[in-house]
Amino acid sequence: MHAPEADSRPVWVLEIGGSHVTAAGVLLDDRKVIQRQRHPLDPGLAADGIVDALAGAAKLLDPHPGDRWAVAMPGPFDYRTGVSLHAGVGKFDSLRGVDLRAALAQAIPAAPDAFTFVNDADAFLLGEWVDGAAKGAPRCVAITLGTGIGSAWLADGSVVTTGPDVPPDGEVHFLTIDGVELEEVVSDRALIRAYRSLTGVDVDGMRGLATRARELDAAAQTVIDTAFGALGLLLTDWLTRFKAEVVVFGGSMTGAWDLIEPALALTLPARPVSDTEHAALLGAAWAAAHPTAAVY
Repeated sequence: MHAPEADSRPVWVLEIGGSHVTAAGVLLDDRKVIQRQRHPLDPGLAADGIVDALAGAAKLLDPHPGDRWAVAMPGPFDYRTGVSLHAGVGKFDSLRGVDLRAALAQAIPAAPDAFTFVNDADAFLLGEWVDGAAKGAPRCVAITLGTGIGSAWLADGSVVTTGPDVPPDGEVHFLTIDGVELEEVVSDRALIRAYRSLTGVDVDGMRGLATRARELDAAAQTVIDTAFGALGLLLTDWLTRFKAEVVVFGGSMTGAWDLIEPALALTLPARPVSDTEHAALLGAAWAAAHPTAAVY
């Protein structure tokens, strides 16, 4: 199955990360991202400060009041209503309970009903399905590897978050390995802790661990093989259950794909994506133009 044709109307997108907001326009007919601008964003700001930063980035695109908007946002978040559920996660806690749809509509300004909110991992996978490493795949999965682990599951062009074939809410970070939460096994903090337990030495997350492994540090290689070997076994079960045909990987850790891929030992095509932001921008815009793509 191939992705259907998109309409030609431009969509403006805000892609919100843990320390940045990227504003851009997407021309869906051409699968083209335009006016892409990345700005720093402090997730510890008060709610008004965060809204002002987002709206400031949006205004630089010089949008018209009647334009459509898509916002790719990390969870926890109520994507249907546009209300933040962040609390106790260390980022965007001040937004909890804030109606971001109404706040952005007033600050930009824009029509409140012009906004579509999309989970950032879902937006990434949608972008890769529309025009990327999972293009047109009937069933595909995305895994993002960074400070934590994100995931998305797509069947026939629609995000899947419920049912027996996906983890709870479609989020692998809810899963456990031998009774231990997944992110306590595979994440920057988990890798740092594992290396320290073997050597007594701190390392700069996956980046530092990869450098040491490439220098033939046996302890670093052991930590990588153990963590990502466990992740590979866990994913294999769920990918098989979902009948996935391809899985794409994004996030900062993909810079160490040469070390991660052998440890994962997946049996289906596993494709790293270096520019996850581009995919998320495209995928969020696609969701805004295709309401059934990401229904929460």
